[in-house]
Amino acid sequence: MENLEFDTVILGGGPAGFSAGLYSSRSALSTAIVDISMLGGQPSNYLELENYPGFGKIGGFELMEKFEEHADIFGVKKFPMQEIEEVNLVSNPKIIKTKEYEFKAKSVIIATGAKPMKLGVKGELEFIGRGVSYCAVCDGAFYNDKIVAVVGGGNSAVEEAMYLTKFASKVYLIHRRDELRADKIIQERAFKNKKLEFVWDTVVDEIKGDDLVNSILVHNVKTNEKSEIEINGIFPYIGITPNVDYINGQIEQDSKGFIQTDETMKTSVEGVYAVGDVRQTPLRQVITACSDGAVGAVYASKYVQALKEVTV
Repeated sequence: MENLEFDTVILGGGPAGFSAGLYSSRSALSTAIVDISMLGGQPSNYLELENYPGFGKIGGFELMEKFEEHADIFGVKKFPMQEIEEVNLVSNPKIIKTKEYEFKAKSVIIATGAKPMKLGVKGELEFIGRGVSYCAVCDGAFYNDKIVAVVGGGNSAVEEAMYLTKFASKVYLIHRRDELRADKIIQERAFKNKKLEFVWDTVVDEIKGDDLVNSILVHNVKTNEKSEIEINGIFPYIGITPNVDYINGQIEQDSKGFIQTDETMKTSVEGVYAVGDVRQTPLRQVITACSDGAVGAVYASKYVQALKEVTV
């Protein structure tokens, strides 16, 4: 195992991680990005983005390539495909162990993101990016005058269903119960939307299609009646979960596991910052992840600089 030392180690190589890496390295700190998979994060799987400033339309993979190229200009060290075995955030220095390396860092920026909870049905994984999407804001415009379905009954599901009615000719809102869990004011708006059709007491059994999604198989949980609904796209909104398995309670998290931070992205542990989707935040988009990364890196840099001044 090779031992490496850095001023800042960033866990996660998505938009938040690359943004943090850029700002950290430009502050003259030795900086590394460590990721358990290939770099780029979730946006690498997006067919296209139309809401990232400066690009009318750009492929998700292409955008993240540009992020990586920018980080390379400033010498950010990259360590993709590293299986994390141990993380000690409370020690000084911080320790991150993978199968190949032991990283020692004065500060750590957590940018490991979050993943949408899957329906777990046949066809879901096969059609991701071809009719299965977990981001209405990202992909809604691709369903202009088409029929889509949203699965879920909470605030996110209902709000995204209403958002999709801006584009789709019809939106099915499929919920396994006979009433929504969303806030009443959101429900009232949804019930007034003529493009929304509610499918109660129903769960999805299978997502079908050829090259693209063309239908879903569902059944009513009360009557067990089965049916097929023709659609062009499906948006599961049954929740998201942060990628924090390695933390093991070392820092404060909310009831769903998202890391709690202040406005500087500082966590409950000195020298540890959290940015992007992994933290408790009201909006999870590429642009907000980048903003988080910039803020977190600036304050991590101040923390590291203060440590260096003490040791001089």
